[in-house]
Parts: sequence; C-alpha cells; structure tokens
Amino acid sequence: MRIFIALDIPADIRASLAEYMERARALAPEARWARVEGLHVTLKFVGNVRDQVVGQIKVALASVKSAPFAVRFEGVGFFPNSKAARVFWAGVEGGKDLSRLASVIDAVLAKLGISPEERPYHPHLTLARTSSRPLRELGPLLAEPRPQFGTMTAREFFLYQSQPQKGGSKYTKLQRFGLE
Repeated sequence: MRIFIALDIPADIRASLAEYMERARALAPEARWARVEGLHVTLKFVGNVRDQVVGQIKVALASVKSAPFAVRFEGVGFFPNSKAARVFWAGVEGGKDLSRLASVIDAVLAKLGISPEERPYHPHLTLARTSSRPLRELGPLLAEPRPQFGTMTAREFFLYQSQPQKGGSKYTKLQRFGLE
C-alpha cells in the first residue's frame, strides 16, 4: 500500500486555489495541473509498505502530540527555480509549528525503520508540473501581487493511501489524528 501523512485543506481555500489555477492554466495549458480535490499539505511521504506496517504506523502516529496552529496559504513559485521551472507551487506558511509536526512524524516513523527525510521540510502545494520544458509562461504571475489563498487552523492530520491512476492519483483517508 502506498501511503503518506498530510493536512487536509478546507473547502474555502480549495475554492480560492481553484480560481487561481484556472487563470494560470490558460497560460500553460500543456502542463499537468493538479486536481484541486487532491491538494493537501504533505507532512511525510512514506511510499509502499505492507499492510502490517500500516498498522504499526497508525499506532506510532497516535502518539504524536501538537497543539492546533495556524496555516496560511499564500504566494507562488517554481522548483527548482524560475529559469528551469518544472513545478509550479503555492506557498504554505505554518511557522515552527508546522515544521515541528513534520519533524516529530518523521522521528516516530524512523523508529519503525522508515527512512527519515534528508532534505529540509519545505511545505507547498504542487499546482502544476512538466517534464518536457520549463513552465516559463507562468513567470509573469510572480510579478503580480502575492496571491492570498486563505488561512486555516490545523486541528488534525491524516494518514492517506495513494492509488496512482490515469489523470492523477486517488487519495483515500485511512485514519484521522487530532491535534490537542
């Protein structure tokens, strides 16, 4: 089973992102655009694991403690950079609380033998990607005022199953973990 851990995004923020994506899509229709209903803030991508390990992961995640915290969605950018733009993303600002949650999740899963992250945590929402040529036609969007998509209070995170399908993966919530 292919799994990951993430924050869900409320409907009002999804609607704001959808509006922006529709406008941006007109500039780069050949890009592979994310499905708005699939957007989430990844805390940890695990990958393929056996069902038995999924049970162990659920137990480990239940031990994670964090108070609720604010998450702001604003700004856009490119990976790796604007000249070689392969991924177009929206920014996610959760401060130390969001980074700490991702770090704690990484640490509890490392105890189960799941490889810890080697790169610093950089929360974002992937809006579009390409493998053929850079997304330079989206560059003018960076000159516009920084888009504001909304703010939420993170009160929970989820263990998701990812099932790759034509047109994008299908994500299913397997279990909810509250933040108190």
